[in-house]
Amino acid sequence: MSDNNDQPSGDTGLLDSATVESPDKPAEPAKAEIEHRGATPAGQDTGAPKVKPEYLPDNFWDAEKGEANYEAMAKSWGDLRKMVSQGKHKAPEGGKYDTSALLSKDIENDPLSKGYVAWAAKWGISQAAFDEMATQFNEIAQSMMPEPVDPGVELKQLGPNGQAVVSGMVDWARGLVSKGVWSKDDFEEFKIMGGTAKGLRALMKIREAYEGRVPIENAPVEGAPSKEELYQMVGDPKYKTDAAYRQKVERLFQQYAN
Repeated sequence: MSDNNDQPSGDTGLLDSATVESPDKPAEPAKAEIEHRGATPAGQDTGAPKVKPEYLPDNFWDAEKGEANYEAMAKSWGDLRKMVSQGKHKAPEGGKYDTSALLSKDIENDPLSKGYVAWAAKWGISQAAFDEMATQFNEIAQSMMPEPVDPGVELKQLGPNGQAVVSGMVDWARGLVSKGVWSKDDFEEFKIMGGTAKGLRALMKIREAYEGRVPIENAPVEGAPSKEELYQMVGDPKYKTDAAYRQKVERLFQQYAN
């Protein structure tokens, strides 16, 4: 029996230091498992959103594609070259601007356009800036202009006796002038106020407040059928089958009702 001092120390006795690998041959490293599916080759776009470079203006960046808009760059460069070649990159000498970009063609008699040209000359803005701002100036000038009134449309809104309504109110206004209640200037204001169907109805209400209900004669219609003839038209089979014919008969009845 051997002395205990000759025994290797360890929990497993003689095989304490043994390993499964041979000490003469280094162990092969474990092969890492590589996922080949969906692998992205070098340089290929992964589809991830790209960030616009700080040096690139917003109008030259295509956010949807995540890349620079080279077409916009080319167009901008072409426009710049054209502007410089035409001398629009600087203010014209003596403040003599090309005013063709303005809506008004009579600058001297248009206070707004005249003031705009004077402002541009005072600050020495370039012709290109003048043209660009003229677009916004035109929009502002148009928004300040009243909408044109179509007399035909307004007359239809007064109903089938619209012309009789207009004539009656004009005669009333003339009477106020002849009586000295209104001046000629008042009559001109009346024309402006009564230039629309809504305006004329408002004046009629004022008139009725003093005079009572204003009688309106039916406008005579040349060749209009009598009531008896209208009832005969209702009895016509076309009244039930022809929508246009039926509407015509109903309009004729409305003329008598009003």
